[in-house]
Order: sequence, then C-alpha cells, then structure tokens
Amino acid sequence: MRLLSVTFWLLLSLRTVVCVMEVQWCTISDAEQQKCKDMSEAFQGAGIRPSLLCVQGNSADHCVQLIKEQKADAITLDGGAIYEAGKEHGLKPVVGEVYDQDIGTSYYAVAVVRRNSNVTINTLKGVKSCHTGINRTVGWNVPVGYLVESGHLSVMGCDVLKALCSVPQPCAPSHSPVLRPTAVGDYFGGSCVPGTGETSHSESLCRLCRGDSSGHNVCDKSPLERYYDYSGAFRCLAEGAGDVAFVKHSTVLENTDGNTLPSWGKSLMSEDFQLLCRDGSRADITEWRRCHLAKVPAHAVVVRGDMDGGLIFQLLNEGQLLFSHEDSSFQMFSSKAYSQKNLLFKDSTLELVPIATQNYEAWLGQEYLQAMKGLLCDPNRLPHYLRWCVLSAPEIQKCGDMAVAFSRQNLKPEIQCVSAESPEHCMEQIQAGHTDAVTLRGEDIYRAGKVYGLVPAAGELYAEEDRSNSYFVVAVARRDSSYSFTLDELRGKRSCHPYLGSPAGWEVPIGSLIQRGFIRPKDCDVLTAVSQFFNASCVPVNNPKNYPSALCALCVGDEKGRNKCVGSSQERYYGYSGAFRCLVEHAGDVAFVKHTTVFENTNGHNPEPWASHLRWQDYELLCPNGARAEVDQFQACNLAQMPSHAVMVRPDTNIFTVYGLLDKAQDLFGDDHNKNGFQMFDSSKYHSQDLLFKDATVRAVPVREKTTYLDWLGPDYVVALEGMLSQQCSGAGAAVQRVPLLALLLLTLAAGLLPRVL
Repeated sequence: MRLLSVTFWLLLSLRTVVCVMEVQWCTISDAEQQKCKDMSEAFQGAGIRPSLLCVQGNSADHCVQLIKEQKADAITLDGGAIYEAGKEHGLKPVVGEVYDQDIGTSYYAVAVVRRNSNVTINTLKGVKSCHTGINRTVGWNVPVGYLVESGHLSVMGCDVLKALCSVPQPCAPSHSPVLRPTAVGDYFGGSCVPGTGETSHSESLCRLCRGDSSGHNVCDKSPLERYYDYSGAFRCLAEGAGDVAFVKHSTVLENTDGNTLPSWGKSLMSEDFQLLCRDGSRADITEWRRCHLAKVPAHAVVVRGDMDGGLIFQLLNEGQLLFSHEDSSFQMFSSKAYSQKNLLFKDSTLELVPIATQNYEAWLGQEYLQAMKGLLCDPNRLPHYLRWCVLSAPEIQKCGDMAVAFSRQNLKPEIQCVSAESPEHCMEQIQAGHTDAVTLRGEDIYRAGKVYGLVPAAGELYAEEDRSNSYFVVAVARRDSSYSFTLDELRGKRSCHPYLGSPAGWEVPIGSLIQRGFIRPKDCDVLTAVSQFFNASCVPVNNPKNYPSALCALCVGDEKGRNKCVGSSQERYYGYSGAFRCLVEHAGDVAFVKHTTVFENTNGHNPEPWASHLRWQDYELLCPNGARAEVDQFQACNLAQMPSHAVMVRPDTNIFTVYGLLDKAQDLFGDDHNKNGFQMFDSSKYHSQDLLFKDATVRAVPVREKTTYLDWLGPDYVVALEGMLSQQCSGAGAAVQRVPLLALLLLTLAAGLLPRVL
C-alpha cells in the first residue's frame, strides 16, 4: 500500500516538476541553516530536482509568515505550530515524519505514577510533578493543555499564552504557547520543569530539579539537568522526587526491565509503574493505546495551501532514499555533525511519508486538538470586558456591584452589565455580539443552543444539603409483589403529580411518555390525552378552565374536603411531598417526584402523622428499562437528571477564560462569609432571589466534556423536553401550557429544527 501511495504522489508531481525550479526551505538558526545548505549541496550532487534553497528566519513563527508571503516555501513544524499555521495562515501539512513503525506518524503522551501510590488524574492538584521541559509537547503542552481543557486547572485572562520571557531565554513564540508558570506552580505541589530556572517562578517549577552530578546547572533545559527530557522526567519519578511524570508511551519500557544502561534505572521494573487514564482509572504501562492523555501527531512539513504537496514529497523522498543511511555522505535525520538536535527533521525520524488529507485538523487528531484548546489562547483577541446580560433592576444592581468588586481585585476580563427584556432577548443580543454571557436554566439552555447556537462556558454546583436544586426525576411505586408493574405498563394506572407544569412531576414524565409513544395527544391536547392514559390522577392546578375532571379525581382537598385539586398547600396532595402522600395513602399507584422526596418523608424525617411510620424500603423506583430498583439507586434508575444552570456564550468565546474568571472570583467572593464585601451566590442584599446565579450555588464548575447544550442537558432531559415541546401548538392543551415553551416551539418549527409529534 505504501508503495502504491508513493507511486501515486510521484506521478501526480511529474506535471509540476518542470514548472517549479526551486523549493525555498526556511530555517530558524545558524546551525539549521548550515545543515540546510549541506542538504542542498548533497541533493544537487545527486541530481535531485527541483533545487533546494535555504532561507533563514528568526523563528518558526517568522518562517510561517515568510511562507505565507511567498518568500519561503516549506518548514517542518511540531503539533502546536501546525495548528497555528493551519488555523491562522492557511498552511497545510504535506509530509509527515515516522518514528516507530508500529504506530506510524504519531506517539502517545502519558502520565506515569508509581503503582503503590493512590494518585489519579482527578487528584493531581498538590502532587509533585516531573516534566520533560518547558514548552515540550509531551511534558508540558499536552498535560497542561489537558488540565485546562478538562477544567482541573483554571486560567484567567488568557494566561495560557503568557510566554516565559527572561534573559538569556527568549520569549516563547506564539505557536508554542506556554501556560504562565505561576498557574501551574500553584496547582502542583512542586515540580521539575527544565528551562524555567532563569525566571522568577523557578522556586516552584524547579523545586524538584537536581542538576548534574556536582549540583550545577539545576533546572537547565539540557542533559546537564539529570531530570531533563523523557528519561530524566521518568528518573525524577523513579527516584521519588516526583509523584507523576509526563512522558512518551515508550519511556518507561525503554528505562526499565534491564533496558537502560545508566545505573539509576538498572533495577527498575516496568510492572512497578502505572498510567493515569482520562476517566480517572489507572492501567498497566503496556496499555497506552487506551490509557493516555493524547495521541500526539508527528512533526510535519507544511506549505502554502496552493502549493503542490506531491512535489515536496518527491523532493524529500528522493533525498531520504540516498541520505538516510549511516554510511551516506549526508545524514538527513541526524544533527550530530552540527552539535545540535532535531535540525530540519527530528533525529528520531525513520522515514518521511506523504500526508493524503493535507488538512491540519485531520493530521493533528481530535485528542490533540482538545488538549491544545486549553493552551491556545491569544490575549490580544480577548475583549477587555465580558458583557453580562441582566434581566431586572435588582440584577442590574448586583451585576454593578460584582463589576466593581472584580475590578478592585484586578480580575480579567472586567465585567460590564447590559440590560435585556427577557432570557430570549439576552440570547439574541449574545448571538449578535452585543453582549457576551448570561446564566440560564434548562429550558432556556435548550433554546439558547438549538435556536441561537450558544454553548455552555461554566455551570453551577449546588450544596449537597440542598439537593432539591440538582436532582433526578423518578417514578415511585409501592413495593407489592401481588401488584407489580413496570414503567411501560402505566396505562390504566392511577397517577400522583405535584402540580400541573412541575418539572419533575409533569414536564419530564409526561414529556418522556409522549416522546416514547405511550401518550399520543390529538390536536396538541396534552391534558385530555393524559386523562385518558391514566385511569385517574391528582394534578393540582390553578385556573382549571377546560380542565379534565379525571386529572382531579384522586385529589382530596384540605382536612374538611374543600379546595380540592387547587394548586396550593390547601390540597393535601399538592407538591412533591403531597404527590408521595397520594401514593402512600393508596390513592394512586405511581408518584412522579424528585429523588429526594421519598427520603424526606420516611424513616422519621417527616413527623406528620401520615409519614411518621413510613420506611423508604417499602417503596421502589420504576426504571426506563422496564426493571424496578431500590429508591437509593436513583442515579441508575431515573427518568432524567435535571440539569443545573449554565453560563451560555457564543461558540467563538474562549470558555476557559470565562470559567477562569469565575473560578478566581469565587475564591474571593464565593463564600457567604467572605471579608471582601461582595457575595456572588447570595441575592438577599437586593431583596430578591437567584440574581446572576442561583443562591443555592456553592461553586461555579467547568463544563469539561459537556461543551454543547445537548451534552449539558443530557439525553433523557432533552427527550422529555422535546416530548412536551412537540405538543405546544394550539387547542385546549395549549391553553394551560407555559408561554416560554410555546415561544420555543414556534421558533424551532419555523427554523425546521423540530418535528411535530402528534
């Protein structure tokens, strides 16, 4: 197959060879320029055409600019530089390097720990870390980028691109972003990051480094530092200096089981080390294909988008056939003659191969792109302000106080407050670029994502003792072996609901039953359809005009039998506890409630006479798969998990900087008892509730892998919501439905995005 591929490229290039007289290769140092000239002479002496000319630039970034301006044609770049060159300048990868015949044009970045430790990917904060060197792909860019992208490590104000500028070290070029070391230094409990020794941040990032045998050259980005490079970072771990080492997939096997010459590794066994997996688990060293931080692309030669990649491969392929052997007059894949490493190509290159896709995203791969998202952030493109959309006078006041408080602590970007008439108006303003962010609930998150293309940037975490704000929707039945039924057998049963329109008691269960085809409303009349599906129900309601009598048949009113079916506490079966009481007193067969409801009313937690004797063990949950489960198994057996509120932004907004701002701010203003004069998660001062954030919030959290509205809401909630939305049209059923749902349906139907389910 490789022979056919090479032949194809050579034939494709024949037409253009006669037209292109020379290829201008861009170099970034005097040593590389000299090797390029030697390669040019070697190629010329062998009669390889077209001619190779060498153009010297100041850096890889400068070379990319020269190629874009047609003052040069080609350069070999690493993954981060390929991303920038492709995304910002339209360059394409055309020839890739191969380092290992088994895995081809890639390798794997892994996190290694000692087997006898208890470290996981989720508990890295505070541990001691070993890195191959600052700005190295496997030892720095991938692990730090992954930690930022996954939300483990927060950054503020695009700190991810603040390069290390020091003397004698130059600033890191923009294509090789470096996270501001203090952020990483604060995250780990000490590190060895060779190359940071000449900076003001060396105390934390060089703390584990040891230098050479005489104690000199500590933290140098060179072999003089014993913990430099892949083997050095692993040695840092093996000798107990660090708790985790970020290295290549092959590093441990190359330095254990008798495969290493240095004395420090002779007694090491590979079985004494493990890999950290992204899902929080651990795996043996040999399982790097499934347990790694990212698959890392090999270096590749890039050219302008309109240039023939086949011509470049033809030139280099002829060269490698003649000059990749140990006895050749010129060594393409060796830099020893120049007392340097990795000039023009990586010294570990075995061969060069053509890249068929010639697309930078395809070459880099999804895992690497995800990791790099956490690092690649241009501070010059960040707005000075984050414009927050607010909906009321009290919210404007709180937002103004938040802006002042953040500014006094020099938090970036600064907050500006922009007023809007409704959540939908906020969505419109954000989509149009007039505002930037707003906090929304589940139903509005759906609209923001589906209609306006917004994405979540951060979410809310609610207090464990107030789980009513983040809960599972469950269907509860009595444990009764003589009368056992499943969720698929609800037709003809008696149902108990907290009130009409309640999220857990009506919208999710009824929406789910509609979407699954059990309830089929005619002419969008949901109420009649539900009244005909169940034998009888209690669904308390206010303004019961045209309300089917069957939906009030099980209700009992107050102690005197009055106010039957009213949507208030005057109806004994009103609310989540009331719906459960409806089940307890054998009025109904199933109650749709929150997962906390049963526990709040059993085993002595509710002293009222109807509940004081109840045991939660006497009730079961009905699962979507047709089974039953104990009531404490709600995480596995539920109709949906109600999503927490989320901060929604445009998809081109850097979500890491939004979360980074909120994360830093909540350290200062998140605690209700903080001494800084502002409380992010408390609205009592403004005589209102849930302003900007829900008052029950204990922390803002990263979205991690939930980067779309569908991911954030979850499939079960979306199915139930769409089941209800599909019925929000006209007729008797629509008259009692909530206006926001109707507005959303009209928008989605108009856009052709949501099919009607009738």
